[in-house]
Amino acid sequence: MSVIYLLISVSIIIAIGFFIAFVIAVKTGQYDDDYTPSVRMLFDDEIKKTPNNKIKTTKEKQI
Repeated sequence: MSVIYLLISVSIIIAIGFFIAFVIAVKTGQYDDDYTPSVRMLFDDEIKKTPNNKIKTTKEKQI
């Protein structure tokens, strides 16, 4: 029974360590996306409504 208490306490300590590492990574900007906003304007797949209530993408409109 004491082994279960040992395993639970060790797993909680490891989980807290991973949570602290995650918080530090988020605060330092590890997950910031600097690339996508710069190329977003190059994508031409916006959905636009036509006057007859059909939804067409800009690619369909060019054809």
